[in-house]
Amino acid sequence: MPKVRILPLDVEIEAGEDATIMGAALALGYYWPTTCGGEGRCTTCACEVVQGGAAIAPMGRAEERSLVAERGPSVLRTAVRLACQARLHGDVTVIVKKAGVRPPGA
Repeated sequence: MPKVRILPLDVEIEAGEDATIMGAALALGYYWPTTCGGEGRCTTCACEVVQGGAAIAPMGRAEERSLVAERGPSVLRTAVRLACQARLHGDVTVIVKKAGVRPPGA
């Protein structure tokens, strides 16, 4: 079962195979910021993959279009992924730079 370490919150959560990063967090009661409801349009859920990038399914065209439209083409040279679109196939560590990911009950 894939594990996601979320920084700077410094928590590790388990995820089902092929779950999205955001979906796995939400399933455990974590709040993950989004304005489009996880449809891959707003980029509010973006995170930087700092370890385990090969354990995430390749970026699809819709995710790429959204990132470029909202953040410019240079974002594709970084390890930024949309947490609502990035599907897990192994362990990863991500940094969430936007404030907002909160543990259950917080």
